[in-house]
Amino acid sequence: MRQLPFLNGIKAFEAAARCGGFAAAGAELNVSPAAVSRLVRLLEARLGTALFERRANGLVVTAAGRAYQAGLTPLFDALASLTAQVTAQAERRMLTVGVGPTFAVRWLIPRLADFQRREPEIEVRFTTGGAAAPFAEDWTCGVTLGDGNWPGLVAEQLFAADLQPVCAPRMAVRLRQPGDLKGPSLLRVAHAPDDWPLWLRAAGAARIQARGPAFDYYGQALQAAADGVGIAMGIRPYIDDDIRARRLVAPFALRVPKGRQWYLVYRAYRRDQPDFVAFRRWLIGAARAEPRPA
Repeated sequence: MRQLPFLNGIKAFEAAARCGGFAAAGAELNVSPAAVSRLVRLLEARLGTALFERRANGLVVTAAGRAYQAGLTPLFDALASLTAQVTAQAERRMLTVGVGPTFAVRWLIPRLADFQRREPEIEVRFTTGGAAAPFAEDWTCGVTLGDGNWPGLVAEQLFAADLQPVCAPRMAVRLRQPGDLKGPSLLRVAHAPDDWPLWLRAAGAARIQARGPAFDYYGQALQAAADGVGIAMGIRPYIDDDIRARRLVAPFALRVPKGRQWYLVYRAYRRDQPDFVAFRRWLIGAARAEPRPA
């Protein structure tokens, strides 16, 4: 257990040693010189050593006092700096959202301007997380893919995570049925090896094996598909905006549930914090406003 010394006395001593006397310290601390003197004497009694020599013409800091003050002044400076940082953060009204890079780029960031119009005083910061990292203590909330079971966290469903192949429009004209797919043209995501087999089984084309280039993230595979490199396994809501804009097309109507959902996750004590309340309300509303696939 941490044993803290007589903090009021330490504060009085450090100011007196730094300012050169009880009067100057009292002016800084907004107390009388007599109060400073009394606090320092109490500190000396508790420490069992003299910190000042009291002479007729003033105070002289002892060797012990000089050593003590040399360590205390940087500590007080650091405490003042830390307090200023915490105060500034509180004034900034900042939210930290843990989210995977593809979800951030493909869905959340394109809609963030709407939240900023509604809540211009709240700053939103993204940190890499979501499916890529466990929930961190300093996050306000996270958006992640899973089964809804995170011990110690509240989880609210945002989207289904349906799988559907997508490609560039010029490539889609050659694809009339799932059997037209060729293994070397099927782009893969390294951390989601089951996506293609799951969809191909449902499409009755389980004999086909995805053997195309592998990417670290869905976003990379989707960009490669838009550039005509191959056919990517899309996942909602990553593909929705690109399909609406015709950057990508879905050559087959079949959509297969991935078996997991997208969730907003947070700690229960955040529920009533005003800035999080505003962000949560906006996020859930934006998710519900998304048109559902036909």
